[in-house]
Amino acid sequence: MIFAAAAVAAASVAAPGSAQVTGDRALGQYLSSECVTCHQLTGKQQPGIPAIDGKPAASLVEQLNAYRTKQRPNEVMQNIAARLSSDDIAALAVYFSSLKPRN
Repeated sequence: MIFAAAAVAAASVAAPGSAQVTGDRALGQYLSSECVTCHQLTGKQQPGIPAIDGKPAASLVEQLNAYRTKQRPNEVMQNIAARLSSDDIAALAVYFSSLKPRN
């Protein structure tokens, strides 16, 4: 019974030709409040801050991991990603990839 509930709570997202990302969409939505401070979901972009809604989950995971390991430059994103677990990153990726792009 617990396994079935966990399976329902988790979501899987895969783009053709990409790795499948499995994460808890509800957790991603909960964690997203810090993200949307800069990466606005209104479709209005700020210079140098890309929209992340509707982006492929595998791409978001790759980018956040690159920030976490400081392979991708941006001190703000490096500090944020350093606090995220792999499960948090997967959850955020599944959540943002599930949103319809507004721009």
